[in-house]
Amino acid sequence: MSFAELKKQRAAAIANMVKAAESTDSKSYGDDRFWAPTVDKSGNGYAVIRFLPANSAEDLPWVRYWDHGFKGPTGKWYIEKSLTSIGQPDPVSEMNTQLWNSGIESDKEIARQRKRRLHHVSNILVISDSANPANEGKVFLYKYGKKIFDKIMDVMQPQFEDETPVNPFDFWGGANFKLKIRNVEGYRNYDKSEFDSSTELFGGDDAKLEALFEQLYDIKEFTDPENYKTYAELKKKLYDVLGEEDVADTLPREVVNELNEVREPEVKAPQPTPAETPAPTATDTEDADGDEDTLSYFAKLAQS
Repeated sequence: MSFAELKKQRAAAIANMVKAAESTDSKSYGDDRFWAPTVDKSGNGYAVIRFLPANSAEDLPWVRYWDHGFKGPTGKWYIEKSLTSIGQPDPVSEMNTQLWNSGIESDKEIARQRKRRLHHVSNILVISDSANPANEGKVFLYKYGKKIFDKIMDVMQPQFEDETPVNPFDFWGGANFKLKIRNVEGYRNYDKSEFDSSTELFGGDDAKLEALFEQLYDIKEFTDPENYKTYAELKKKLYDVLGEEDVADTLPREVVNELNEVREPEVKAPQPTPAETPAPTATDTEDADGDEDTLSYFAKLAQS
């Protein structure tokens, strides 16, 4: 999509992105294309960014992928993107399904520890970054989790009649995003983050906007199958981290298929009372949002 087409088709942009977001269907750390917020010693931080549109080679201004990051009993780390990101079977997800279906609580806890973590990647313009002023006015890639993506969806799909849908990725009708980070029980919390009022970026100056448009990074690489390890490679890595033998290599195929089959529980769990919180399902465990900084943490530990 060219800059001229971007401006012309902006009216339909929100509908197209909402439809894509509802569909069910990495670079390593140290990549200087990425921006990350800085927090103080208390774990708090603040910055203002502007989400940017898709470049001329892409249809959507974000990509999303899943990864796994956990330490095995060998002391080794498994830090890999999940093949489910590109619609293919993944050995960790398959093992998690087996663990969850066992009905044993200790197995479920292992599955929770190895769950998928969801990430999104978009182009952004850094408006304000008091901790690193040199970043201001520059285009970066930004990796974020479900919490921030939900805030994007909220402004594109407002719940009340007096609210106007906003495309936060739009040059002309978008809005700055105030990133407010707090330390809550040892984890980064983004609940206070919010979009400002809708404004034209650079006052709608087409020359400046087109120059910015030309700086946008390609993001399709994060879902390009060429950048993913094969199922066999991931499985080998998984069993090496776990320090286990792949028993599937010694079992008949029909037995392996039976072990991989998702089974309904024999006893239906009672419905929780209003005061109770239902236990997570296998789907909840796999798709629960993870802190977008988790993989960075894992990477640092793996290198230590």
